[in-house]
Amino acid sequence: MNKLLVVGFSFGYLALLFGVAYAAERRSAARKSLVANPYVYALSMAVYCTAWTYYGSVGRAAHAGLSFVGIYVGPTLLAPVWWLVLRKIIRVCRQQRLTSIADFISARYGKNAALGALVTGVCVLGVVPYIALQIKGIAASFGVLTGSGAGGPTALYTTGALAVFTILFGVRSVEATERHEGMVLAVAVESLVKLLAFLLMGAFVTFGLFHGFADVFDQAAAVPALRQLFTLRGAGTGPAEWATLLVLGMSAVLLLPRQFQVAVVENVDEDHLRKAMWLFPLYLIVINLLVLPVAFGGMLRLGGRGFDADTFVLALPLAAGHPGLALLTYLRGLSAASGMIIVETIALSVMISNHLLMPLLVRVPAAGPARPARWFAYLGRVALESRRLAVVLVLLLAYAYYAAVGRQLPLVNTGLVSFAAVAQFVPAVLGALYWKGGTRRGATAGLLAGFALWFFTLVLPTLVGPGRLPASVLSAGVGGVAWLRPEALFGLEGLDPLSHGLFWSWFFNIGLYVGLSLAWAPTALERRQADVFVDVFSRRSLAEEVAGWQGRTPLPDVRALLLGFLGKRRTNQALRAFATRFPDALPAAAPAPVVSGPPPGPQSFVSADPRLLTYAEKLLAGTLGPASARLLLASVAGAEEISYDNVVGILKESQQLLEANRELQKQRRQLQRLTDELRQAYDQLQALDQQKDEFLYTVTHELRTPLTSIRALAEILADNPDLDAAERANFQLTIGREAERLTRLISLVLDLEKYESGQATLARGPVVLAAVVADAVAAVQQLARARGIELRVDVPAALPTLPADRDRLMQVLINLLSNAVKACPPGGRGRIAVLAWPAADALLLCVEDNGKGISPAEHHLIFDKFFQAQHQALRKPEGSGLGLAITRKIVELHQGRIWVESALDRGARFFVELPLSAKPPAGGF
Repeated sequence: MNKLLVVGFSFGYLALLFGVAYAAERRSAARKSLVANPYVYALSMAVYCTAWTYYGSVGRAAHAGLSFVGIYVGPTLLAPVWWLVLRKIIRVCRQQRLTSIADFISARYGKNAALGALVTGVCVLGVVPYIALQIKGIAASFGVLTGSGAGGPTALYTTGALAVFTILFGVRSVEATERHEGMVLAVAVESLVKLLAFLLMGAFVTFGLFHGFADVFDQAAAVPALRQLFTLRGAGTGPAEWATLLVLGMSAVLLLPRQFQVAVVENVDEDHLRKAMWLFPLYLIVINLLVLPVAFGGMLRLGGRGFDADTFVLALPLAAGHPGLALLTYLRGLSAASGMIIVETIALSVMISNHLLMPLLVRVPAAGPARPARWFAYLGRVALESRRLAVVLVLLLAYAYYAAVGRQLPLVNTGLVSFAAVAQFVPAVLGALYWKGGTRRGATAGLLAGFALWFFTLVLPTLVGPGRLPASVLSAGVGGVAWLRPEALFGLEGLDPLSHGLFWSWFFNIGLYVGLSLAWAPTALERRQADVFVDVFSRRSLAEEVAGWQGRTPLPDVRALLLGFLGKRRTNQALRAFATRFPDALPAAAPAPVVSGPPPGPQSFVSADPRLLTYAEKLLAGTLGPASARLLLASVAGAEEISYDNVVGILKESQQLLEANRELQKQRRQLQRLTDELRQAYDQLQALDQQKDEFLYTVTHELRTPLTSIRALAEILADNPDLDAAERANFQLTIGREAERLTRLISLVLDLEKYESGQATLARGPVVLAAVVADAVAAVQQLARARGIELRVDVPAALPTLPADRDRLMQVLINLLSNAVKACPPGGRGRIAVLAWPAADALLLCVEDNGKGISPAEHHLIFDKFFQAQHQALRKPEGSGLGLAITRKIVELHQGRIWVESALDRGARFFVELPLSAKPPAGGF
């Protein structure tokens, strides 16, 4: 086939990927995401199927039968437990703003820069041969299609084009936590392309060259060399090798840098895992159904003619006179290779920048206490440019490996060696998730030993050959020492090379990890990180994570640091969000978090709150990685690890706070008792005049209460000028509180009158329910935390937008959440959940608590004006009695409805149904 035609189609296909990615980026900028979809998420995970699947699987099946399915059965068997393992990894990475497997491991074990660099080195050295495998697949398929043999120049040009694509759509921003929607959609599209193309090719061989599956297998059974491949052990694949293939498949689908990128970093919703848990295994099954027919068909039609079994998928249609199908199959292989290269290089470039370059830069003198603000901006530019250069460097290393070594190695062998490299992360990762005793020493020693054994047993044999290492290394051992034979280390024989290498590397890896972790106690930071990782689903709040920072840090320096890496717009957004969540954390001297110009000079020193330092560290972790972020922020803060004396001081201060809180609780109970007595008096007064209009009567008494208190206390003050100063101050404080209460009552009555008279209007607009819920939860978070109440939110971000008045909807949510907080038992026993899900033409919102509940007989009464239930388990044992009445009016104004489901001592669930389309109001609403 003409070379120019193949080259044109190759670059045309890459241009199609450019177009798909560009369209996704445009839609993302318009807040109309194309990738917030579980099917796109599952298809993006199919980047696991590379050129190995299309060329190498057929080649391995032709010589080893069913053994090729091991690397696909492993992920299929692991998929059902993703909800326990992968969801936990996603939750940890989202909360800690981790963007790579190096971030994950270094953050867990004390945010150690050296450990992050080690993991990065293992990834680069282990995965570069795998990228070279893809380059070989492109080169070999081009050579078969055009009859030119090597096809090297085209592979180099294609690699260059993929480098440009990766930089444009994968390394556009310094913030690594930024999602690459263009890249994800392009990978999902190429996953569909390679699936359909392989099925078409397999169907052509099975039903075009032969007469169906039965014919292919019957003819293969007639050949003794092929008949033995029908059984699991027919080609010499023993139980140990099968187990190794399964384990390597399980580890690779989670820990390969590209799989971590698409499955964890690019995940937009944990619930997408539910569909990926069955859709991804189904994809693997379907794409491998026709591997054996193609492999046997190639051996039957092309065996003995000098064709490499890896190229059967191209050679068969060419030999049958179907160049168009061969070209489509070639594009499918290009699709598989390009998807892997793009995602893998993005992940590796971030790791190289964050864990090899940035830890060195943040230690230079310019980053010390006297650093200028422009230094941080310079570091931000360096971080971005270094990632772009890292993309080019990784691809050049891969091409060099292909040119020097990879040409002589089978595709599957190269891929399995890379799988064994990333399998060295399994002990450290599982320990990070489920064992609090793991330490940095153990993880570092285990990885070093495992990587060294991996290189010695699996990589060293590939370097044996003419012009490289002598064959005596394999037969006699290194230096002539027999027990140093790479394929029979320490005299262990009888295992295949892959199982042998994995056994010894894991033996020392796991042994050193567990042994050294038990021998040396973890540091304070390691213990804190262990709690965060292992107990991620009972996550502590940011306010409780400030123990890692102490001392006085200039607030302008923190702002300048964020400006340098996040930019002005992102920094402003982040500081506003922090100020909203923790209004007391920014001092009065600097009330506005907006960054607009240079920071104040030394004369206006303002110390940063420890919560702000923790928040800034997490923001920077998404850009630099956790280790570099901590080093850089420590250089600004001048902070050191907290000593034992500091910890004791913090505990003493916490004990004092607990004592003060108990005293406040005692006073609150006394006030509650007085309030109950006053309420009983009000009920007796209301019973005396039942003939009057209920609403006017109740309003009169509600307004009279604070006025009476104010007047009585004022008279006492006037008649007793010699009162004790403390008692006088207490009376004056009570007068102020009653005046505020009076003002709130008047406002609520006026609001209710406006709703009932039909004068209220809505300022409708598109409202994202998840955002409104987040703001409402933030508003009551402090109150819930003060009462020791756990507040859980499960509102998917992908819900349709509501045509609603955002401020009124916020009022509804705050009313319901405030009432729920009051209803819950204090002291750590309270639980509140906010849930939302789509219904027919509407959205359902539920606020659920575990309070004492509401009697079914009162369900239809609690939304009435001034109604107070007889039981203190009611939503609002104190308050005006108008909150739920106003809430119902607002919901009805939106053409929605609200109801409650509850029973005494069983908690309560308030449901709000809001339509997705605004209709003309009926009557007054």
